[in-house]
Amino acid sequence: MRLSRLAVLLLFVVAACQSPTGPAFIENPIEAGEYDYPLDNPLAATVVGTPAEYRVDLPKNYDVKEIRLRLFPDREVPEVLWFLDGLAVSVARQPGPAPLVFSIGGTGSDSRSRLMRVMEAVLVGFGFHVISVASPTHPNFVVSGSETAVPGRVGVDVRDLYRAMQAAYARVEGDIEVTDFYLTGYSLGAWHAAFLAHMDEEERAFDFEKVLLVSPPVSLFDSIGILDRMLEESLPGGMAGITEFFDQTFDSFAEIYKDTEFVDFTADFLYRAYRHLAPSDDKLSALIGLAFRLAANNMAFTADVMNGGGYIVPRGAELRTTTSLTPFFQAGARAGFIRYLEDFFAPFYIRREAGLDFDTLVAEADLRTIDGYLRQNEKIGLLANADDIILGPGDIEYLGDLFEGRALILPTGGHLGNFEHRYVIAAIGEFFRE
Repeated sequence: MRLSRLAVLLLFVVAACQSPTGPAFIENPIEAGEYDYPLDNPLAATVVGTPAEYRVDLPKNYDVKEIRLRLFPDREVPEVLWFLDGLAVSVARQPGPAPLVFSIGGTGSDSRSRLMRVMEAVLVGFGFHVISVASPTHPNFVVSGSETAVPGRVGVDVRDLYRAMQAAYARVEGDIEVTDFYLTGYSLGAWHAAFLAHMDEEERAFDFEKVLLVSPPVSLFDSIGILDRMLEESLPGGMAGITEFFDQTFDSFAEIYKDTEFVDFTADFLYRAYRHLAPSDDKLSALIGLAFRLAANNMAFTADVMNGGGYIVPRGAELRTTTSLTPFFQAGARAGFIRYLEDFFAPFYIRREAGLDFDTLVAEADLRTIDGYLRQNEKIGLLANADDIILGPGDIEYLGDLFEGRALILPTGGHLGNFEHRYVIAAIGEFFRE
């Protein structure tokens, strides 16, 4: 595959939220008006995001910096992964005392990913300090934040996140005045946030006053299976047809831009492209599945290298900065997330713990394991969409029952497609400011 074109396509796929621009933010959530998100196709919503006329301006010029954490100072980072040494954490601060919100990224997101920057700008606009932490599935976290460098097990990942959050706050504690601690996350980050809140209930490093979960899965492995199948079942011939699909998609997007003076890969363009091309649900599914597959591929490759190879990379191979990674990319893209879980992740942890099996690993990666805690804890709220594509049958009903009286479930929006909608942003602000 031509990786330069692949990089361009990824910009189309993941550009569901425009970068924060403008000086204004919502002072009063009532100004958001009625919920009028324009797309009722959940696949289209997931790809397109929120068109400009339904968004609000978010703050752009605020005090934000990146810090690097050395959580495992004695760890040797392989040469090919040199640029991932040190966990990058983003810190945005207010000029005076304010609550501090920890924000956890979704699958494959680091602290400066698009949706993480949007969430940061929203929270800053509502008057909070913000510390943004990468998902345990991002390669930087695998290398510099994970004790095992094999992400996917909830107890291990949450412990790693908790360690990183404490280290980040310790670095900036003298620079910001914190009145309370809050917690949020979107998608996989919301799922992690639920378990983080549960852990903090015991250890009290932060004693979170409020926790907001935005579009979490219920069963991690069920949602992974849904996303994995979206690519394989939507492409004629499965992964063998990925190159042709990619070229057709790229050419279709290029056709729309042939008369424009510049390229801006934003939600506005994706909305225009959707209206012009009217892609089938199969093509939309394939785009979503491709974005997820590439994030999973990056994670699996990094974990494999950090643990000496044997899954994607030959065991004992010494990869240099000049080594071509294309063969490993192609092998990983064909494998998918489920293969990673079955062939690498599960054997790794089963070897480390007597009596552990794959079914146990699947069962523990489910919000139902902390049902009693989530059901009775008034400080935890839910923001979700009824048509979220990563949820299985009965999941949205379960979430509504689990967070009864503390849930805002919107009828449309797909998976995070409505994240920048003025109503959603107002709801986030209202939850934390009330």
